[in-house]
Amino acid sequence: MGERLKLYGFNNLTKSLSFNIYDVCYAKTAREQQDYIAYIDEQYNSERLTHILTTLTDRIGAQVLNIARQDYEPQGASVTLLIAEEPMQPRGEIQLGHLDKSHVTVHTYPEFHPKTSLATFRVDIDVATCGEITPLSTLDYLIGSFDSDIITIDYRVRGFTRAEDGQKLFMDHKISSIQEYIDPATLQRYDAIDLNVYSANLFHTKMMIKEIDLQNYLFKTDVYELPPQTRLNIMTNLRREMIEIFHG
Repeated sequence: MGERLKLYGFNNLTKSLSFNIYDVCYAKTAREQQDYIAYIDEQYNSERLTHILTTLTDRIGAQVLNIARQDYEPQGASVTLLIAEEPMQPRGEIQLGHLDKSHVTVHTYPEFHPKTSLATFRVDIDVATCGEITPLSTLDYLIGSFDSDIITIDYRVRGFTRAEDGQKLFMDHKISSIQEYIDPATLQRYDAIDLNVYSANLFHTKMMIKEIDLQNYLFKTDVYELPPQTRLNIMTNLRREMIEIFHG
């Protein structure tokens, strides 16, 4: 962020990051589809999601006030962390969260396509902070924490603060694209496009994986067990699914 701005009073800018990832997999039979959903549901249960979010909170220099988490039937999980920029003592004995200034949430949605034998795992993460903390520094960590085929990211700064001379400041850090905050090595693996509204401090980036290694998308199936035409059909369905999600 460079040299810090000298502000008058409290920095009340609100920064919101919405991070959505999609992971696509091929599961041949109805049983394999159910097994995949069960596998993903266990891999990304509320306990692991809590660990990911608490690490994220530590990386942006915030303090966890409290945690609410829940696993669902037949699948899915949610976690909410209520955080503050300054150290505080949690109140009460119940493991539910109450925000001082900011919050982090995650929700998972495993599901499968009824006709193409494709299963999709969607994760939605929202980070809202106030003041000088920006959640953009967590993007590489979030991308690395999940198998991400398609990624959509929204970042918006709302409100204003003041400089010492009283001038209103509607942004306290320079940004022209969310991609500036993503490791170049990560960006090389994806096709990425931006849709930004600079006058509203609204930034949107979409990313789709470039190369597909079919073996990585097969659940309980070896690629060499499949005839060439079947491989081609699976690859076509995988890419079509990704493109439809990517373009909305």
